[in-house]
This record gives sequence, C-alpha cells and structure tokens, in this order.
Amino acid sequence: MTTMVLPSHPPDYTCFSLLSKGVARNASPPRREDDKDGHYVFAVGENLTSRYKIYRKMGEGTFGQVLECWDRERKEMVAIKIVRAVNKYSDAAMIEIDVLQKLARNDATGKHCVQIRNWFDYRNHICIVCEKLGPSLYDFLRKTAYRPFPIDLVRELGEQLLESVAFMHALKLIHTDLKPENILLVSSEDAKLAENKYTCLKSRMDHSQRRCQNQVRSS
Repeated sequence: MTTMVLPSHPPDYTCFSLLSKGVARNASPPRREDDKDGHYVFAVGENLTSRYKIYRKMGEGTFGQVLECWDRERKEMVAIKIVRAVNKYSDAAMIEIDVLQKLARNDATGKHCVQIRNWFDYRNHICIVCEKLGPSLYDFLRKTAYRPFPIDLVRELGEQLLESVAFMHALKLIHTDLKPENILLVSSEDAKLAENKYTCLKSRMDHSQRRCQNQVRSS
C-alpha cells in the first residue's frame, strides 16, 4: 500500500462515547498511573484533552509513543507523540519542539517540512501534534517483496532527499538518521521524510511514483 486516505470524519467509537455514566463525551479519562517506564497509559477511544480522540497506537520508542488521533478542532487525523514522563526525555522534547517550529517558520507552505500542529503538556507528558503521515518507504518495500524501483523514481527520490537536506543545512540543522523507515509516503503525489533526531523534512513525488505503483500492482 502506497497511499493512505484519511477519513473525513472521526472513527466510530460509540462504545467509548461515554467513559462513565454522567461523564461528558469530550471529557478526559480518569487518571491512571504511568507504566513502570513512564509511558502514558491509555485506551483506544478515550480523549487526550477535549480536543483529541485516540484512534490507535502507531508506534513506540525510547522517547514514548505515537498515537493517531482525531482533531475535533481541525477536523482531521493527526499524529501525537506522547513523551515519557522522564525529565531527560521531556527536556529533549522541548528542544525538538523548538526545531520543529523553526522549520515550520521557514517553510510556511509545507513544501519541505512535516508540519507541527500544536504541542501541550498533559498530565506531565509533553505531547507533540504533527500532521498525519502515510506508510514509510520501508513498509512499501516490504509489502511489495522488495521489488526494485524504476531508475527514474530512484533519481526523483534522490533529488528530493538532497533538496530537503539542503533546506535543513541552510538552517544549520543536520538530519542524523536518513533511512527508508523515515521516508513517509503520504499519497500518490506526496512523500515526506519523517521527523527524527529533532528534525523533519518533506519532499514531493511526481508521476514517476504513480508509474511505479502501477508496475507493482500489475506484477
């Protein structure tokens, strides 16, 4: 799968609409203890503040977890990184926010940078809200049995990566972990480099990706 169509409405979690009798639909869930490693403990369908509704867990790492959530205000799906309640990770998250905001200020049209939407502190967890991204290049390769890309697509991807790296270098920022896992396919026309090591990038794919997709589907 190389595309990801985002729903135009929030997922149906009727069974989670009321957390308990008399609790408002958009209310925050009851407080829970974090797990032993400081990760936020949640249940699918709960709210993360009154604005965001948790849809699913997208991933987990040393820093914390990434959740796919419905943004009631913007009417879109977003990815929220919930940082572990550990001082060193919270401090690192604040540096990351500064860098993401710097990238956004210098990329108002969203041409080069994955956009940060918001950030907030929720129950001692720094939460970073970014636009929802698609599957990674690595996932795409894995699902297509690692079939090689046509050379024109390889050239296009290489050009996009170099343009994105040049954009960052102009801001005196360095991406320290360029790899297929951090290149995210958003649609048949868009690709973005994932945020990593306090940096994030974006690039665009032209019709060569669509040709690649057609070739993969027909093979």
